[in-house]
Amino acid sequence: MELTYLYVPVSDLATACAFYGGELGLEEAWREGDGTVSFWSPDRTVQLMLDVGGHPGGPMYEVADAAAWAAQHPGVPVRVPRYDIPGGSVCGHEDPGGNVFYVFDQRLRGS
Repeated sequence: MELTYLYVPVSDLATACAFYGGELGLEEAWREGDGTVSFWSPDRTVQLMLDVGGHPGGPMYEVADAAAWAAQHPGVPVRVPRYDIPGGSVCGHEDPGGNVFYVFDQRLRGS
């Protein structure tokens, strides 16, 4: 598992982008459609992904295969059912404290 994104749900993407990009000075990494923009953290090790998706916020960990990871961890509750993303899939899980974290893959990227 590699921490790749910090997922931040927003209701107004333009306002959020103005804040993180303008006020905080973070550098935009990429955009996807009209609903998702990602910004680099200052040390460029993780990206802050703003999304108008409505899921709970939390860290996102990349794995080779999200479905296989879930099968290997049957005791970890699912909070957000697995769904497709460009190039792979993502699923939201819950830790013992009720916090959401996401496990995703990009196994189909480039195929």
